[in-house]
Amino acid sequence: MTTSAAAETAGETATETKTFPYNRACPFSPPPEYEDMIEQDVSEVTLDGSGLRIWTITGYHTIRRLLTDPRVSASRKHDNFPFYFVAPPEYRTETSFIGYDGPEHTSTRRKAAITFTYRQVQRLRARIEEIVDDHLDLLLSLEPPVDFHRIFSLAVPMTVICELLGIPQDKHDFFIKHGTALLGGHSSTEERQAAIVEVNAYIQDLIDLKKREPGDDLLSRAMADYEASGEEYTDRDLFNMVRLLMNGGHETTASQISLGTAYLLEHPDQLEKLLGNPDLVKPAVEELVRIATIGDTAVPRVALEDIEIGGQTIKKGDGILCLILAANRDPEIFPEPEKVDIERGSRKHLGFGHGVHHCIGADLARVELEIVWAKLFQRIPTLKLATPFLDIPRKEGAVIYGLWGLPVTW
Repeated sequence: MTTSAAAETAGETATETKTFPYNRACPFSPPPEYEDMIEQDVSEVTLDGSGLRIWTITGYHTIRRLLTDPRVSASRKHDNFPFYFVAPPEYRTETSFIGYDGPEHTSTRRKAAITFTYRQVQRLRARIEEIVDDHLDLLLSLEPPVDFHRIFSLAVPMTVICELLGIPQDKHDFFIKHGTALLGGHSSTEERQAAIVEVNAYIQDLIDLKKREPGDDLLSRAMADYEASGEEYTDRDLFNMVRLLMNGGHETTASQISLGTAYLLEHPDQLEKLLGNPDLVKPAVEELVRIATIGDTAVPRVALEDIEIGGQTIKKGDGILCLILAANRDPEIFPEPEKVDIERGSRKHLGFGHGVHHCIGADLARVELEIVWAKLFQRIPTLKLATPFLDIPRKEGAVIYGLWGLPVTW
């Protein structure tokens, strides 16, 4: 065997034994390993932590079909559910509608959905504008450089979701800390388990308070809805829903704010377009959600029966991961997919998921992002990164991709 052949064989072996998830080439590009996986559409990978062999799907059309296929389940209770980290037992049992199927999913999701309708979200626009302005005031009161991610990106959506759920604002740091433990890529099993216990204990106290003193908030309305419908429910149903909305309502939007802001600062041609035409903020949101795809690996499923896809048979009980980052770069759907053009504005991306589990807070996230990027650069036109972008630590391997910080100055 020649030296080059030996090296090639060694490289193939290293690729075969490398565990999933893989690191991105840069914050906005798929991992190099995705190249072959995209060609195949359906591939097998070994998960980090568990060593479980599961299937990955990369094709845009294939993923859309699969996410509306009744032969796949979102339930975390299946033995081969594709956790790509060592998950504590509570990750299987302490879930809400994101991990339910069928009527159970529909019933539980409906309790929260009324708060997140397009009409309801538009009514919140004025209050969200106030929140954004308040946090921009705070940012400008500090001496740069500052961590934009901590001071602004995390704080804005946290304030919004706390108000919606009726959670006191002094609990920001508590939920940010535990949200990072639950969704971050560096947390140990013990840290994730401890976070669930502490968050559940707090939410239980909150539920008891809302039972005594109901207010105009999602939690109070959900309890009233259960009572009016006569449906049986437990406090566990409520705190699983609240915990899901808390984590999903701030960590995701915070990551998108920081990544999108960094992208615009790194690409002044796109920022100039936005500043020159404020009406571009809506399409800009869609394009920045597409290119960042913070939920690349956040769509796990399990096959309920044998499924044929692309000449492969996914067996009943097999775990599946839909790789949204790859789907959002399908050239048939997004011409020149690696090129970011804030005028593209396509809503065909899968950044908010697809099917019955489409992100319940998508409209809220869109409004928050629109307001942030409409105001941020108008109020701080000299904003710039204080650290080279590629030197900023990233949340590789996290459930929600993002940055650990974003140092800025002006």
